[in-house]
Amino acid sequence: MQQVLIKYLPERAVQPLFQLIESHAIHLKIVNERKTRHGDYRQTGQTHQITINANLNKYRFLITLVHEIAHLVAFQKYGRYIKPHGREWKHTFQQLMLPFINPSIFPSRLLPLLARHFKNPTASSDTDAVLSVALKEYDPDTDKNYIFEIPMGSTFRIPNGRIFKKGKKRVKRYECLEMESGKVYIFQPNAQVELIKV
Repeated sequence: MQQVLIKYLPERAVQPLFQLIESHAIHLKIVNERKTRHGDYRQTGQTHQITINANLNKYRFLITLVHEIAHLVAFQKYGRYIKPHGREWKHTFQQLMLPFINPSIFPSRLLPLLARHFKNPTASSDTDAVLSVALKEYDPDTDKNYIFEIPMGSTFRIPNGRIFKKGKKRVKRYECLEMESGKVYIFQPNAQVELIKV
């Protein structure tokens, strides 16, 4: 298992995460990319299964894995009826992440962004636009752009094939017109899209 983890995690994070996986008897599955999530946790009988996307960069993989382990630990500590991303999970996630937020694991430029994010972690690091953009810099080269990077009036495609035109910015998010239906949808600034035409 450690030999598998070393392909997906920063080197100094492998041993402590392996210990967490082993101590909680987690069955870890690394799977092809899913568009809707980076990872998930489920319990079936006595088995704790965590599934993580293989295409994540090592820093996003680490955050996602600890996020999912936090679900398991929070349920064990506080019971199954807590909110999935409620107060108990946030506290557990913070405590589990704390040992990893250091310069031997993360690049120093990510550390202040992680410290800010983990004051009140969200259900997905993708909703923290600043952290998400910083993490994207460690992704392999891709033909994807963030909504905020493309010019107003550009057309773009989302993963399910629908095509939109970028409109004006609201407070933080963007109004985008779906070309086929004429409906306006709201996009997070860090939504990854494929630019078609400027």
